[in-house]
Amino acid sequence: MRRTRLTPEREAELYEAVLALLREVGYDALTMDAVAARTRASKATLYRQWKGKPELVASALRHNKPMSLADIDTGTVRGDLQSMVCSADQDRMDKDAALMRGLQHAIHRDPDLKQALREVLIQPEMDALDAMFRRAVDRGEIEAGNPALPFVGHMVLGGFIARPLIEDRTADSEYLSRYIDAVILPALGL
Repeated sequence: MRRTRLTPEREAELYEAVLALLREVGYDALTMDAVAARTRASKATLYRQWKGKPELVASALRHNKPMSLADIDTGTVRGDLQSMVCSADQDRMDKDAALMRGLQHAIHRDPDLKQALREVLIQPEMDALDAMFRRAVDRGEIEAGNPALPFVGHMVLGGFIARPLIEDRTADSEYLSRYIDAVILPALGL
């Protein structure tokens, strides 16, 4: 983990500037110079905190998440999954979906961005999802050998990605809640 001399407020300000620039110009046109200028920070400060643009972008996206899956533990799988999607603000979901659509092309072209997103954003959430399901197995709620367990992350992501492609609509909380009940829970035998 990196060490920071930035206050949490200053770090949040930097992250908000990165996200604003991503929305305005996209990943390819976003530069450390632009972030430095927007935030009145030196490039040296930015590079001291983050190795480069991929790590800064991944950290900004992580910071932007309204909650971490690691913070969810309602005592049931359904409760945990519903908490994951029902507390989301629709405006924020729309903005986040637009950000991710904008990054999809860059992710496939930039292996450093892909790696940074995996390390900073994706793997911690996958680890938290695994912990969520280990608790469910320990409670006897799900069979330990359930063949769907390794694919829950894929199913959740599929709900976010498929709706805009198929219906030209953002995957909102109501849709995701129904998706959990109709697709994920039955796959888990619940």
